[in-house]
Amino acid sequence: MFSAAGAIARMPMSMVGIGTVLMVQAFYGSYATAGAVSAVLVVSTAIVSPQVARWVDKTGQRRVLLPMLLLSTTGLVGLVVAATLRAPEAVLYTLAVLAGGAQGSYGSYVRARWSYAVREPRRLHTAYAFESSVDELVYIVGPVLATVLATAVIPSAALLVAVVTGTAGGLWFVLQRRTEPPVVPQQHGVAVGSVSTPGPASAIFVPGMPLLALVFVAMGTIFGAVDVATVAFAEEQGSKGASGLVLAAFAFGSLVAGLAYGAKHWTSPLSTRFTIGTLVLAAGVSLFFTAGNLWVLALVMCLTGSAIAPTVINGNAMVQALVPPHRLTEGLAWVSTSIGVGSALGSWLAGLRIDAVDAHAGFLVAMIAGWACAALALVALPTLRRQGRPVPIATTDVTQV
Repeated sequence: MFSAAGAIARMPMSMVGIGTVLMVQAFYGSYATAGAVSAVLVVSTAIVSPQVARWVDKTGQRRVLLPMLLLSTTGLVGLVVAATLRAPEAVLYTLAVLAGGAQGSYGSYVRARWSYAVREPRRLHTAYAFESSVDELVYIVGPVLATVLATAVIPSAALLVAVVTGTAGGLWFVLQRRTEPPVVPQQHGVAVGSVSTPGPASAIFVPGMPLLALVFVAMGTIFGAVDVATVAFAEEQGSKGASGLVLAAFAFGSLVAGLAYGAKHWTSPLSTRFTIGTLVLAAGVSLFFTAGNLWVLALVMCLTGSAIAPTVINGNAMVQALVPPHRLTEGLAWVSTSIGVGSALGSWLAGLRIDAVDAHAGFLVAMIAGWACAALALVALPTLRRQGRPVPIATTDVTQV
C-alpha cells in the first residue's frame, strides 16, 4: 500500500513543471518567464530535498513529511492565486521557492521503505525497477492530464489537481506507520574492506557520488528542455493540447523498458550498464532536433524513452552501492535533486532559446545536454567501477545496524 500511496504523492512531480509552464505562459505570454518560474520551483526542490532527506534519516519520515506537506500545499495554492491575479514576477518566484522547497522526494522515501522491507538483492532490484516503472507511469499520466486541464479547463487547473493528488497521496503515505523504516543509528565510521574510515558529512561527499550527481544533472537538463520545447513545438504545429500526449510517449517508452529491464537478472557490471544507458539516451535525443511534425517526434521520443528507466534504475542501485545505510534516503534524494537541478536549467535555457529562435532551438539544448550526460558518465565510469560494491542494505537487517 505504501507504493500506491507514494505513486499518488508523486503525481505533482510530473504535473507541476509543465503545469507551471502552461499556466504562466497563458497569463504572462512568455516562455522565458514560464521556464524561469518553473526553474525556480524545481531548483528549490533540488536544493532542499537532500536536506529534508537527511532530516528524515535522522528522525523518521512521519515527523518530517507532515509539516513539509503543509508548506508545499500552501506554496502551490499561493502560486496559482498569484499567477491568476497576474502578480509581479517576483511574487511568483517567491511562492515557487516555498512550493518547491517543501515538495520533498517521495521516490526516495518509497525506495527507502522497499530497502527496509526487502532483504534479498534480486527482489530489491525488481522492487527498484517496479518503482522506476511507477515513476514513468506517473510521467505518462501527469503531462497528459496537466495539458488537458490547462488548455481545456483553465490555465491553473493542472496545478490545482497536483495540489489535491500530492496532499492526498502524501497523507496516505505518511500515515502508514508499519512500513516506515526505523531510524538507523549513525555510525562513526564506514567499513571499507577491513579498514574503518570516517563517515562523510553528507552522502554527496561519498567517493563517486559527486560524479554520479553531475551525470544526473545533465540528464535532468534533457528532461527540462524537452518539456518546454515540446509544448512550444506543439503550439507551432497548431496543436498545443497534444504536447502532453507527445511527452507521454517519452514516458511510455521508459515504462515498457523499465518493466522489461526489471524482469531480468543482470550479471554485467552495474557501472557499465549505467554508462551504456546514457550513450543510448544521448543518441536518441539528438534525433528530436530533426523532427518535422508531432507524429515523428512522438515516435522518436517513445523509442528514446526506453533508455531512461534502465539508466535511472542503475543510478539508484549505484547510490545504494556507494553510500552507507544511515545515508540511504539522502543518497537517493540526491538523484532526484540532481535531475531537478538539471531540469530547471534545461527549462530556463530552452525557454530563452525558444523565445529567441523557435522550438527546435529548445531541442538543440536537449541534444547538447544529452551528449554532456554521456561524456560525464564516461568520465565517471572508472571511479564508479572502483568505488561500487555489492549492495549492503539488501542483505543486512537494518534493525540490527
